[in-house]
Amino acid sequence: MLRWLCRQDNKGVDLGIWKNIPPSILSCPLDVHSGNVARKLGLLTRKQNDGKALAELDSKLRELDPIDPVKYDFALFGLGVFEGF
Repeated sequence: MLRWLCRQDNKGVDLGIWKNIPPSILSCPLDVHSGNVARKLGLLTRKQNDGKALAELDSKLRELDPIDPVKYDFALFGLGVFEGF
């Protein structure tokens, strides 16, 4: 939920109404879909979807974009749900 409230985009997905929380401190939601896709892409090695896996995924996504690491959430989730990746 924080992603949609704190991030601002031009596509209408993220509302950006909470300006005092920077996207750089947010974590990507880790569910079965985003976890499976992250593993297939080599972003996550831990098998369980738990706090340690979230820390690992956060670290990898921050390497890709330290300012807005949660921008990858929709892609990870969407590939898992809609594309069966």
